[in-house]
Amino acid sequence: MIITKTHKELIDVLMEPKEKGVKEPYFVIREIGQNITIISPGKNGTEFNKTYGHFHNYLGIEIYNCLFGQGVLIMQRNDEDGEPKEFKVVTLHSGKQVEVPSGFGHSVVNIGKSFLVMLDNAPDFTKAHNFEPVKDKRGFAYYIVEKKGEIAFEMNPHYRIHPQISTE
Repeated sequence: MIITKTHKELIDVLMEPKEKGVKEPYFVIREIGQNITIISPGKNGTEFNKTYGHFHNYLGIEIYNCLFGQGVLIMQRNDEDGEPKEFKVVTLHSGKQVEVPSGFGHSVVNIGKSFLVMLDNAPDFTKAHNFEPVKDKRGFAYYIVEKKGEIAFEMNPHYRIHPQISTE
């Protein structure tokens, strides 16, 4: 099954929801036991194009493999009030494998000029993914943006807490 996500569907989690953006931000090809996500290049306002993001309603590790392109995987672990305790950023390039630990929400951001293609092992059962915490706060604690030609982090004002960004 192929799912196409539109700019309109991403508006809830964008830093600048009224700005022009990528018409078809990403596509997901779902199969039993594995998914391929293809994230289009470009920006939504000044923010790099990304997936909507979600937390898991199951225990276990999700494994991402970058098949093509350049990007970052952002991971966030929240406290019981929905405020972030940890915020991690992992750079992605062809051949890179990343594990998303249980309890972390995550999103993939395309910072390159071509498509970013990811393979993952997320289960596809009803309610496996929880999008509400991300929607409620209009994204994760930081947005990945371009400032003066450089990649930068912009604090999401819908959070009270902005933890130090750790990189892997």
